[in-house]
Amino acid sequence: MTTISAPPAEAAAHPEVRAAKPSVEAAKLAKRLHRQVGQAIADFAMIEPGDKVMVCLSGGKDSHALLDILLSLQARAPVRFELVAVNLDQKQPGFPAEVLPEYLASRGVPFHIENQDTYAIVKRLIPEGKTMCSLCSRLRRGILYRVADELGATKIALGHHRDDMLQTFFMNMFFNSRLKAMPPKLVSDDGRHIVIRPLAYVAETDLERWAARRRFPIIPCSLCGSQDNLQRVQMKRMLREWEREHPGRLDNMFTALGKVVPSHLLDRKLYPFTTLETTGVPDTGGDKAFDDDDDDEACAQVAAAPQRAPVRWQLRD
Repeated sequence: MTTISAPPAEAAAHPEVRAAKPSVEAAKLAKRLHRQVGQAIADFAMIEPGDKVMVCLSGGKDSHALLDILLSLQARAPVRFELVAVNLDQKQPGFPAEVLPEYLASRGVPFHIENQDTYAIVKRLIPEGKTMCSLCSRLRRGILYRVADELGATKIALGHHRDDMLQTFFMNMFFNSRLKAMPPKLVSDDGRHIVIRPLAYVAETDLERWAARRRFPIIPCSLCGSQDNLQRVQMKRMLREWEREHPGRLDNMFTALGKVVPSHLLDRKLYPFTTLETTGVPDTGGDKAFDDDDDDEACAQVAAAPQRAPVRWQLRD
C-alpha cells in the first residue's frame, strides 16, 4: 500500500512559499548563466560587431543551452551580430530528423541541416568495441568548416563547457604527458576559421538544470557520447567525485588554468632556465616564500602576442 505523507502545516498554510522557491532558483540560474557566458565572450573577444556566428547544434543539452543563451544575449548585447544554427545529420539509426528543424523554426532561428552519412564511415572503419571519437570528430570538423565557408560565418561556436575543459586537461596530463586543456578560442589549423566556446565558464551541472528547466528537445548520441569506455567518461566521473567530496575544487582548478607561472614549471621553451643569472634586482618571477593571492605579474613572464582591447559586454536589461 502506498503511503502519502501530509505536507508540513506551514507549507499547506502558505503554498505560495513553496511555489515561489523554484522560480527564484531559476532566476538565479538564468542570471548566472548569462553573466558567465557574457563574461567569457568579453574576456576572450569571442564575438565582435558584425560577426555571423555559426552555432553547432548537435541536439544535446550543451549545444541547446548555448544557442538559447546566445539568442537571449543577442537581444541585449552592446554589439550587433547574427546567429545561424547548424546541425550535422550523421544518419544515425533512429535519429529523429524532424525534431531540430521543427524546434528551430518555432524559435525563429535561421538554420541549416547538413546531411552527411558519417555514421556509416565510422562504423565501417572503426572495429567494434573501439572508441570512435578520433575519426568521428575529424569528419565532423572538416564538414563544419566547409559549411561555415558556405554560410559566410565568421565564428564557429561550440558547446564545450568548463567541465569539458578540465576533463581535457587531465586527459592530456594523464595519457599524453602534456599540460594542455581546451582553449576558449582558437584558430583552425588551416588558419581560416575562428572557433569559440562561449560556455567556457559554465559548470555542467548548471547546464543540466537549465536544460531541464527549458525542456529542450534533447537527442541522445549513439556515436561517441554513447561509449562508456571513453577516457573522458572516466575523467568526468573522477571530477564529479572530487567536487562532491571537496566543493569548489573544480572552480579552483579552472582558475589555475588562467594563472600559469612558467618559471615554476619545467618547459624550457617557455622560460629561459639555462640563461638565468643573478642581477641583484627583485624579480616578480623569482622564488618566494609565499605567493600573493593575486600575483598576476608572475603569471605573465612569457611575452604574449599583442592583445586587442575587447568589446565590453555590458548587457542591457
